[in-house]
Parts: sequence; C-alpha cells; structure tokens
Amino acid sequence: MRVLLVDDEKKFVSFLATRLRIRGISADCVFSGEEAVERVSSSGYDVVVLDVKMPGLGGIELRRRLESLRSGMKFIFLTGHGSTGDFEVGSAEASFYLAKPLKIEDLIAVLHQAVEGRARPGEDVR
Repeated sequence: MRVLLVDDEKKFVSFLATRLRIRGISADCVFSGEEAVERVSSSGYDVVVLDVKMPGLGGIELRRRLESLRSGMKFIFLTGHGSTGDFEVGSAEASFYLAKPLKIEDLIAVLHQAVEGRARPGEDVR
C-alpha cells in the first residue's frame, strides 16, 4: 500500500509518516496542496490522507484535482476542526473522515478498509 499524507502541520504529518513506515506501510508526506499535485503527477498512490483546511489549495479542491490526475485513488480527510459543516462537506467528498487527534491504529484500520474497498461514503470513524 502506498500512502500520501498531505497536511500543513509539518511536525504532525512527518511523525505520522514515520509511524506508518515503522508499521510497514509505504508513506510519503507533503506540506501543501501544490506539493501534493506535483507528487501525485509523478508517482502513484493507493490512498491520499489530506487535511481539510490548509492555506492555499485546501483539501476539498485538492481531492478533486488529484482525482482528475489519477482516478481510482482513495481519499481520507483528516481535520482538527471537527465542525458539523466540515464533516458534511468532507464526508461528501471522501469515503472516510478522521478527526485529530487520532490513534495510529485507527488510521491504519481505515487505510486498509479504503484499499480493500470497504469504505462507506460518509463514514465517520471519530
């Protein structure tokens, strides 16, 4: 499984990528929507985990751009803003929506569900 993590919180996303690699999951991270577009243009990923709210290119628009670059990727939204409005928008755009802080075990379980096609639109795993 190849995973791309996209979040403007550099320490958080770098730490998360390291924890996934320790558990045998190939994980790369970038810190902006623009970097994610560049990375996906040149590399294939099974799942993209992206922050809903980022400066510049936010998660909702980013998901749409990435999908147009490489169809078939799965998307998981991750946010620290957990509002009802964010959940409604995010869950309409991705199969899973996780709120920070999160347990690495929860993320890994959702990654496997997404890759195995067990994702249910709008599922909230908070």
